[in-house]
Amino acid sequence: MTNSGKFKLERRLVLTIVLLPVAMVVIFVGDTVTDYAIAAAVFYTPVILVATRLLPAGTVVALAFACVALTLLSFALTHSGAYEVGIVNTGISIVAIGVTTYLSLKLVAAEAAAHESRERLLRMARITSLGELTASIAHEVNQPLAAIATSAGACRRWLAQEPPAIANAQRAADRIVEDANRASAVIARVRGLASGKAPHRERFDFNALVREVVALAGERGERSGITVRLSLQHDLPAILADRVQVGQVVGNLLLNAVEAIEAKTGGAKTLEIVSETEDGNRIRFSVIDSGAGFRQGELEHLFDAFWTTKKDGVGLGLTISRSIIEANGGRIWAETDKDGGAIARFSLPAGMGAIE
Repeated sequence: MTNSGKFKLERRLVLTIVLLPVAMVVIFVGDTVTDYAIAAAVFYTPVILVATRLLPAGTVVALAFACVALTLLSFALTHSGAYEVGIVNTGISIVAIGVTTYLSLKLVAAEAAAHESRERLLRMARITSLGELTASIAHEVNQPLAAIATSAGACRRWLAQEPPAIANAQRAADRIVEDANRASAVIARVRGLASGKAPHRERFDFNALVREVVALAGERGERSGITVRLSLQHDLPAILADRVQVGQVVGNLLLNAVEAIEAKTGGAKTLEIVSETEDGNRIRFSVIDSGAGFRQGELEHLFDAFWTTKKDGVGLGLTISRSIIEANGGRIWAETDKDGGAIARFSLPAGMGAIE
């Protein structure tokens, strides 16, 4: 609020406080000069209501006692009209003043409590949002940072050879630069997502993006003995979405599938990745794993923040994935595979025209 606004508010407050005694005097005079049949004292109740909004509770109670005292004094000074009617009207006025004072003070106290609760919830929401943002960034940059560490180790090994494998070391250094740029882009996009910034939508080849992500995650799958099957529709239309964000989602779903397969003992270790058109103007992406699938009740909470089935999980990967897909005009869901594994899917709008 500006200084001018504060001054006007203070001036209005002072004026109202000055007018309250004036109103009480006017009501007192009116109640006194009229006969017993006119219960002018009930007009003290608006005075109490106004005072409750402006004055402390103790002052309001004192004001209420003053109104009762003036009512009794007016009754004593009045000498016209039916006396019995005057007694009844005076009693009604005093009860009205007392009830109004009690209820108005209770209402103000309830409003103050509600306001305090709202402020507390707002502070909690800010703290929670900050925590979620921090955890989100930490979660999303973990993968490129791990890739940087791997490439750096490889680079050192190539350089330590006799003679040094300069070409291989150069390629490892290039991967470090690419992953560092990817981490920077991920941070920017996660911050933009948290602040409500619109995704940077562009048309791109979705199958090419999937192949890039699969290549990054392929080494881990090979170490775990997982057979990866790519079923990518060859004439898939271009996709219209934020390429970096969608790449994050694809990576999250693949990583979840690999971890689910690794956690299962025995049986086939297969991972099927499918891209296809949906309803002619959307593309659908599916990750089908041969893991243990979902237990009862897990599907209902799968996309809830900080809810996870993993021992060391954060419970944000799928929450972020849902936020990204929905921000790009799509939807994401999970199903139980008929063979017992899990299926994670999302669909996004297809972009029209050629890929730029």
